Amino acid sequence: MQRHEWVFGAGHLLTQLRRRLAAMASSDAESGALSLEWVAIAIVLVAAALALATFLTGKLSALEALIPR
Repeated sequence: MQRHEWVFGAGHLLTQLRRRLAAMASSDAESGALSLEWVAIAIVLVAAALALATFLTGKLSALEALIPR
């Protein structure tokens, strides 16, 4: 994926989050409820981000070792 696709995806998720928060603040209690699907998606995204961070940290350390001093 290219960077602009990630930015677009993150923007979409933030828009959905804002809508959910606005719905929670409204008088309709059912409209702001988080579904199990959203909770599962959030868990998967956090796990993927942590895995990617761990992977990239290892790759960066390996590349740093190649730089002559």
